Amino acid sequence: MPHERLGKLIVATTEAEIPGVEKIEAAARANGVDNLEWLTASEARRLEPELNCVAALLSPSTGIIDSHALMLAYQGEAEDAGAFVAFRSPVLSGRVRGDGLELSVGGEEPAAIRCRLLVNAAGLYAPALARAIEGVPPASIPPAYFCRGVYFTLSGKTPFRHLIYPVPEPGGLGVHITLDLAGQARFGPDVEWIDGIDYAVDPRRGDKFYAAVRRYWPGLRDGALMPGYAGVRPKISGPDEPAADFVVQGPADHGVPGLVNLYGIESPGLTASLPLADEVLKKLAG
Repeated sequence: MPHERLGKLIVATTEAEIPGVEKIEAAARANGVDNLEWLTASEARRLEPELNCVAALLSPSTGIIDSHALMLAYQGEAEDAGAFVAFRSPVLSGRVRGDGLELSVGGEEPAAIRCRLLVNAAGLYAPALARAIEGVPPASIPPAYFCRGVYFTLSGKTPFRHLIYPVPEPGGLGVHITLDLAGQARFGPDVEWIDGIDYAVDPRRGDKFYAAVRRYWPGLRDGALMPGYAGVRPKISGPDEPAADFVVQGPADHGVPGLVNLYGIESPGLTASLPLADEVLKKLAG
């Protein structure tokens, strides 16, 4: 699997931001991450000379992977185990039966499928899919909110060798620097609450990107950022509510045997995909 362990710096650009970084450290340690290291401003600049901060938290084990290669690997392992992957086959509706569930599937070859076990991992569409299945208690389905995050790419070579993250903002992780395996840098995502699923990238949002990035990289030159792409976060808490964690909901939670619903699985769900799979198995096992 193509990957590289780059390390991550979570930076405080002012003294007021240090408690936010301390909160991240406490959460990480509570989840078993015990190799984090606090750096002074000078120590951080020895790693990244163009970085501006008053302190930083180093995660040396953080890395990057080829996400498409990972998904292909998952597909290959599933097919080796006897699974059949049906692309472009949307689930239109369903109903709970005494012996499992029945799904109405669209696409070029519409069909009705009966199954004993069903994992609803539809991401942005997970709450809507659950509502389309007759027999799933409506009260068990969380509301769906959509939060768009835009990325801008850096023209030219990046001076950074580590991933650089600011203190998170409400709704997202803040405009951070990520690197791909080819060394290309991109910045984002920002936070924009929207009414529906829309992947449009407004180049005018770049002005806010320059301001956000220059807090920790003052040397970012004018004209260096180019519009990239957008993603939409599948939120189950709104903009004025505390951020909700992932929800893995099994039969004990909603009362439907054989059904597991995954709600609010944002981009960290890729990083956590294998532990999430373990949680699904636990829910199915009861």
